[in-house]
Amino acid sequence: MRNLAKTVFFSLLVILAFAGFANFVVPQLQPAAPPEDEVLDLSAMTMDQFVALGGRVVEGKGTCMLCHNEVGGRAPPLSETVAQIPVRLADARYEGSATDSASYLYESMLEPSAFVVAGFGKAGSGDTESPMPNVSGSSIGMSEAEILAVIAYLQDLGGEDISVEIPEDAGAAAEDEEEEDGEGREPFETVEEIIDEFTCGACHMVAGEEGDLGPNLNAIGGSRAHDYLRRAILDPNADIAEGFEADLMPDDYGEQMFASELEMLIDFLAGLQGEGSEP
Repeated sequence: MRNLAKTVFFSLLVILAFAGFANFVVPQLQPAAPPEDEVLDLSAMTMDQFVALGGRVVEGKGTCMLCHNEVGGRAPPLSETVAQIPVRLADARYEGSATDSASYLYESMLEPSAFVVAGFGKAGSGDTESPMPNVSGSSIGMSEAEILAVIAYLQDLGGEDISVEIPEDAGAAAEDEEEEDGEGREPFETVEEIIDEFTCGACHMVAGEEGDLGPNLNAIGGSRAHDYLRRAILDPNADIAEGFEADLMPDDYGEQMFASELEMLIDFLAGLQGEGSEP
């Protein structure tokens, strides 16, 4: 009886020790909603401020610099875009309807496959299909005002006179949208929603998507365990897959995702064993 009491007492001590370690030593993942969209008061905005807004969208919400950077070479540098527009419009492969830099930039963000710069198309497409998503959809969700601001920023970056105007009614529209959205969002309930919201398929082959800017994830569960997958999402530069560059994947998913979403995504990836895997 005495030995049994000792065993129970020892077991309780071990359980309490692990509980204390988990709660006070292991860093806790705090679920947080994605950053809220900036409320645009364009009625009093100068063109310089509008250009600055475009720069913030390019560096932040638009995620443009993940690919359009000097390091990774996954897409043409944005600093050269405006200078190359006349050449692209005259290219026999151009399938769009733009006539000047503003209309070309607008079209390139909404219909990126209208013209694909040689060497930057999806693998196997012969540079006829762009890996870039429509920036007005999916998780990027740029508004009309933000798209125009990016155009102004790129024209200014390229040393060209800005030809777009600041929309007069976009400020009120943005405020109305903010009121409808509320303070945050509810956690996604399916892995399909998570993959779509965070545009995983824009860079990875996963769940029927054909992105080729990052590693193919269709069989990742056959070689990687949960801990590795969690680290790869929260700290993507910790381990760089062979053949890929650092700093291509956002490092703030721990702030954008709810803990339940993160674990659901990890469980899904861990279960992928081959090309036919679907959520």
